[in-house]
Amino acid sequence: MKIADIQNLFIKMGMEADFRGADGAQNFLDDKKKNFNKLSEQEKQDFDKEALENPYLDSGVYNVSEDKDIKKVLVGIDISPAEILIAKELSDTAGPDGGGIDLVIAHHPIGKGLAQLADVMNLQCDVLSYYGVPINISEGLMKEKISEVARGVNASNHQRTVDAAKLMKVNLMNSHTPADNSAAKFLRGIIEGKKIERISDLINILKEIPEYKEAMKIGVGPKVFVGSPENHCGKIALTEITGGAEGSPKLFEKMAQAGIGTVVGMHISEEHKKEAELAHINIVIAGHISSDSLGMNLLMDELEKQGIEIVPCSGFTRFSRV
Repeated sequence: MKIADIQNLFIKMGMEADFRGADGAQNFLDDKKKNFNKLSEQEKQDFDKEALENPYLDSGVYNVSEDKDIKKVLVGIDISPAEILIAKELSDTAGPDGGGIDLVIAHHPIGKGLAQLADVMNLQCDVLSYYGVPINISEGLMKEKISEVARGVNASNHQRTVDAAKLMKVNLMNSHTPADNSAAKFLRGIIEGKKIERISDLINILKEIPEYKEAMKIGVGPKVFVGSPENHCGKIALTEITGGAEGSPKLFEKMAQAGIGTVVGMHISEEHKKEAELAHINIVIAGHISSDSLGMNLLMDELEKQGIEIVPCSGFTRFSRV
């Protein structure tokens, strides 16, 4: 597989796992194409054409120094210049027969993907709609939060890792929302396939998943952040697994009104925790890096099927389901 093949595979997997469904994700792209066609010629020149083909602009390819068949990838949750140097060192010490790192794959956004993080956050409105929150309510509340995130990432040093990859001639890409979508679909399949009465039951189910079981060894396994193990779950929603970044704290009241009793997420801020407490919604935090690893593992399984070797680094714990 070439790098473009891997990127296209990840986008396809992301769309298939999307809460909107593959058709809904395609409709999102179609709407962008309609809006693009209404632009002036000058505006079309400034428009990011990738947005017409990729519904997840927080994920992309940032450096192709050598467009070769990919046989070995270095995969990490966060990739910085340090990991680029690791990839370079592993390749330099591989010997004349090859076996070096052909591609570095990050999970968290870098480069243009970080700059465009807010673009994927509208997905959260569809996730909330899936669980019964009226779409007009979620869109109204998310608009403010999306704008806040866009402002927040604007000041970042977006190209730091990308520049390192270019200097070191290391191929570099990332996959954020496609991996998060895959993790959400996986967890949804498990949770919706069981009758879960209490929070303790939910925690025990999560602890059986290899990525979360591994996280328990260092004290960051699934935990109850709001509520107690004895509480009834009620309707369980995976509203904090995918969608770019944390949503609006004002949504917890609306989730409670929609009948949601428990939210499973990756992480939660203090502001969101307080709003969940006021809304009497249980919060179960499965784990951030462990959930990221789950999503990335589901993507990496497809590369493994193609004979590509996976080298984990930077917090990524590899568990194959092939």
